[in-house]
Amino acid sequence: MKGRTIVLDRWNGAEAAALMVDGRLDDLLIDDEGAPRPGAVFRAVCDRPLRGQGGMFLRLPGGETAWLRSARGLRPGEEMLVQVAGIAEEGKAVPVSDRILFKGRHVIVTPGAPGVNVSRTIRDEGCRARLTALAGPPPEGMGLILRSSCEGAEDAEILLDLRLMTDLAQRVLADAGQGPELLADGDGPHDLALRDWDAEHVLREEGAFERTGLAGQIAALASPLVDLGGAGMFVEVTRALIAVDVNTGGDASPAAALKANLAAARQLPRQLRLRGLGGQVVVDFAPMPKGQRQPLDQSLRAVFRNDPVETSLVGWTTMGLYELNRKRERAPLARLIAGQG
Repeated sequence: MKGRTIVLDRWNGAEAAALMVDGRLDDLLIDDEGAPRPGAVFRAVCDRPLRGQGGMFLRLPGGETAWLRSARGLRPGEEMLVQVAGIAEEGKAVPVSDRILFKGRHVIVTPGAPGVNVSRTIRDEGCRARLTALAGPPPEGMGLILRSSCEGAEDAEILLDLRLMTDLAQRVLADAGQGPELLADGDGPHDLALRDWDAEHVLREEGAFERTGLAGQIAALASPLVDLGGAGMFVEVTRALIAVDVNTGGDASPAAALKANLAAARQLPRQLRLRGLGGQVVVDFAPMPKGQRQPLDQSLRAVFRNDPVETSLVGWTTMGLYELNRKRERAPLARLIAGQG
């Protein structure tokens, strides 16, 4: 199937969405059922501070422990609104933020950050001015971000999204209840896919993964091996970090190492994305002269620039390993597909 297609189905009983580009799996979201979704807004109760780090543990309505990194001026027992900012590592608290955003397809409402901003990817000044005028002044104490999708959207679509997100923000912020409570659930995989992925087609039906051939591609992600056309890359998860090893296979030519490393660089963002991996990543590229690092560095910067998950490229260590740090936005795929054939 040519082009970009969003496929909505279920995997291992959980809601799932896949982005297929020219027949190949390019992105994947599977619901981590039972865990707080990123983007969910809670009224939480401050539990105890962590001295020396400036953070605070909080209590969520389901009994989960949350972690707020910056918590100056907060006291145990105090209630506050927080938003889930990522996926909790196994055995650790749910990361939350007190900077709450209400994110729609075209508009993001930003309480406490007044002003109207247009995505920097929209470069046409006339379009930027039109969108700013269309949005009008936001409600008092709130701001707006007009996303890149506004550039090709109808005015009515943008205004509807603006109204829905503004109404949700006002409803949540006006809440005056007591005790921990879920005020706004995060989006599930289907809603996230329709909101954030651009595609020419949407396929929503039971068994869609099987019919499109995506089921086999998803199941193959259970293996750490990534075929690079003769060369190979192993992506393995440890307690401390994600270890990636690149080898040239049977190719012993002088250009083999650089060829394998460039192929691995092109695949790395996609493989981390599909496997739901974040945190510290260490890559052991195939050995090559230091003089060949420049094209590899350029390739890494280019491919991660287009990746939707925030990633910091740290660079080379003294031992010749390459480090990067990636935001934990998704649950590890290995946990979600456990037991699936």
